[in-house]
Amino acid sequence: VQLQASGGGWVQPGGSLRLSCTASGSRFSINVMGWYRQAPGSQRELVALIGNGGRPDYVDSVKGRFTISRDYAKNTMYLQMNSLKPEDTAVYYCSAGTRVGIYWGQGTLVTVSS
Repeated sequence: VQLQASGGGWVQPGGSLRLSCTASGSRFSINVMGWYRQAPGSQRELVALIGNGGRPDYVDSVKGRFTISRDYAKNTMYLQMNSLKPEDTAVYYCSAGTRVGIYWGQGTLVTVSS
């Protein structure tokens, strides 16, 4: 599975960004997709997950601000990020899980600062 993430950039606190992740080349159904992030000097952490027909799940720090969604026809996952805070600054990675493995995209940098 190849994952192509895009949509990162610089935004002021309180602003919004939408990340996209398009999957291609999968021989097996993608059961779950997710967004992770890694801030400088920190470990990678889960931000949000979305399964096939399942309820999305979020880390507490982004609940009410971020929304994960999937467009199955386009094989694309999105992360709408609103009310961004400086602590959201990180490289954001998308992932996809099939019955044979977990795959990662290349990461997209989100910088929140004034």
